[in-house]
Amino acid sequence: MEATLMVLHLLLILVMGFSVESQLQTGFYSSSCPKAEAIIRATVESHFKMDPTIAAGLLRLHFHDCFVQGCDGSVLIIGPSAERNAPQNLGLRGFEVIDDAKSQLESLCPGVVSCADILALAARDAVDLSDGPSWSVPTGRRDGRISLSSQATSLPSPLESITAQRQKFAAKGLDDHDLVTLVGQTECRFIKYRLYNFTATGNSDPTIKQSFLAQLQAVCPKDGDGLNRIALDRDSQNKFDVSYFKNVRDGNGVLESDQRLWDDAATRNIVQKYGGTFRGLLGFRFDFEFPKAMVQMSSIEVKTGTQGEIRKVCSKFN
Repeated sequence: MEATLMVLHLLLILVMGFSVESQLQTGFYSSSCPKAEAIIRATVESHFKMDPTIAAGLLRLHFHDCFVQGCDGSVLIIGPSAERNAPQNLGLRGFEVIDDAKSQLESLCPGVVSCADILALAARDAVDLSDGPSWSVPTGRRDGRISLSSQATSLPSPLESITAQRQKFAAKGLDDHDLVTLVGQTECRFIKYRLYNFTATGNSDPTIKQSFLAQLQAVCPKDGDGLNRIALDRDSQNKFDVSYFKNVRDGNGVLESDQRLWDDAATRNIVQKYGGTFRGLLGFRFDFEFPKAMVQMSSIEVKTGTQGEIRKVCSKFN
């Protein structure tokens, strides 16, 4: 999960009264392509067995798609000015999984299953395979015909303040339950400033717990090329659980934006709840709320009916 100006932690999203879910339908392909969801699941599972970290990549890919132009597969398009090439999207992973599933579905049900729906279903399956919750995904999304890198500025940045991130989420109808995460990786080049030059005077970020700072510096040496990969969730990077929240609580957040969650009163309360520090709520509240949040997030500004198209190849317009 590496990029210069993007949200490198996966965001859990709850929506404030905003929903277009009614435009979608659970089991949308039950007649037109009844094996669609099974094929997508099998494809994700095949890739997951080879590389479990792909699960976090697929979830983040879905988020980045939905936050720009809505959940319409626009992030999958290849082109010099396409969304995929924006600085915020460099390092996105999982494209080959979507392409693999699409190829199989086009052979079985040509022109039926959208790339946007494949991405939404693949994100659900990725969470499930990582020992997380599963949920019914309403489908019926159509693929967009616009993909512009210039529009990716609407994505929140891990370098932004909580206030700035709130504003971007509010523009999508999203609330304070946004700044929580799953699992992933980043590259050392995106956190070295925290380790060696946080205040431009050679100091490290004082919010990093000293014992954790030593671990990070060992993986990311000052004179290194910055390409070493490091897990955002150091305890269980390939498993869907709540250890990330404990890390933030204990001063072990890898990204600056992770640790800022603890500095803000409202988001700190959410981290505490999901981290299990309130009345033994460890994991339960998170597993209960996450599926609801994902259904809402994956409904943002969807295209349905006669809008958009059903791409034959996910990486290019018809």
